[in-house]
Amino acid sequence: MKEQKAPNKHRFQTITLWKRRHPRRFLAAAFAGVLILVFATIGIVYALQPQQKVAPSPAKTIKKPTPQAPKFYSPLTGREVKDSAATTQAVTAIMIENSPDARPQSGLKQAGVVYEAIAEGGITRFLAIYQEAKPQLIGPVRSVRMYYIDWAAPYNASIAHIGGSAAALAEVRNGNYRDIDQFFNASYYWRASDRYAPHNVYTSFEKLDALNGSKSYTTSSFTGFPRVDGKPATTPTATSIDIAISSPLYNPHYDYDAASNTYLRSIAGAPSNDREEGRLAPNVVIAMKVDMNKIFEDGWRENITTSGTGAATIFQNGTAIEATWRKNSRTEQLAFVDAGGNPIALNRGQTWIAAVPNGSGSVVWK
Repeated sequence: MKEQKAPNKHRFQTITLWKRRHPRRFLAAAFAGVLILVFATIGIVYALQPQQKVAPSPAKTIKKPTPQAPKFYSPLTGREVKDSAATTQAVTAIMIENSPDARPQSGLKQAGVVYEAIAEGGITRFLAIYQEAKPQLIGPVRSVRMYYIDWAAPYNASIAHIGGSAAALAEVRNGNYRDIDQFFNASYYWRASDRYAPHNVYTSFEKLDALNGSKSYTTSSFTGFPRVDGKPATTPTATSIDIAISSPLYNPHYDYDAASNTYLRSIAGAPSNDREEGRLAPNVVIAMKVDMNKIFEDGWRENITTSGTGAATIFQNGTAIEATWRKNSRTEQLAFVDAGGNPIALNRGQTWIAAVPNGSGSVVWK
């Protein structure tokens, strides 16, 4: 009986024979086997390791911009005010004397806009207009003229005065204005003991606010001058200004102060002061040329043409800007425009406007 070969031995011999005949295939198969063994080992080891939980990436937070609080600006001066109510509060226009016996005046430092013009006999007088500022001593208060009413009318303002020329009183009392004449509201004004009449009538905004409130004059709606942030010129061209309105006692002079970007006011060769608050220093000075003549009312009175157009010079930032003033009606706001008819923006702050008579007046700067 033949002896049977063991199966395993037969398989070994077959593989050995195949390896000898196909050495390259054998190496490839061996390499593949090794790779399978390695990856299987890695998988087993990984599976046996304790798994750590990976925390999810935190969601990205988009930072929203902080909302900016709204800003509000006075339509009178262009200065920032505390809230929207301040932009519509009542405007008050006050006639203030400028004779030598009335100096230094009170309350002028805080006025938003001041109009300066001859009232009588070459003596100038001021129409001082207030909105956000409320000084508690203002004066001396004096009488009104027609042209001051024309300048005050566009502001929807209460007009504080002590009487006036016949034509001015007829106009201001016709029901179209907020007339707060001292003649009919004496308790809201007083006479100071340190000056003599007629240079001693004063008032305050404590009293004027009460008077306006009693008449329901609590808000004003008007269009002011366009305003802009001021910036001193690199090379100032108008640092000394002389405005000849009538005579040396009343002609103002201004010296430009670059540090404050204001114009230090002088009159009659001395600093022009607010008695309580010091040197007057407007941010903008304007000289506008006007036609002026005398008319007969309750006697001979000065008369200034306030409607139409005329030449003007605007001083701000240490420079002089040639302009044209324009006012088409009594209730329309005075405007200052360039050669192309475009409104000229004025620096924020106090604006002082001088009415300079054509022919006899002059404006000189250097």
